Amino acid sequence: MARQLLILLFTSVLVFAASMPLFAQETPTAKKKANATKQARWEGVIIRSNKDKSALTVSQTNTHVEKTVLYGSSTKWTSQEHGSKKVNDIDASEVKDGDRVICIGTWDKDGALLHATLISKRLSH
Repeated sequence: MARQLLILLFTSVLVFAASMPLFAQETPTAKKKANATKQARWEGVIIRSNKDKSALTVSQTNTHVEKTVLYGSSTKWTSQEHGSKKVNDIDASEVKDGDRVICIGTWDKDGALLHATLISKRLSH
């Protein structure tokens, strides 16, 4: 009798442990929503700017991969010197081709466009 109870207990623990990953998985829709709202970061050098389209093409320094960063009226613009804690508010007109920037925002569904909420111009010493 004790042996049967022990086997039954062991079997139920084994079945429960095996079914846990099934319950813990997110649905594909939930994963997409989490990725869509996740804050993204892209940094590099501005190689092209288009004020008419409110867009910057930013090339990552080490990989030379280019991404388009879109900005709007709600985008916050800052500048910060390397190693400094002081952050300055700036205007979009103070950022030009060749400047190093860090862009924070969200990717579109294809991951091709970054909709920036913050663009920080990096200043050298």
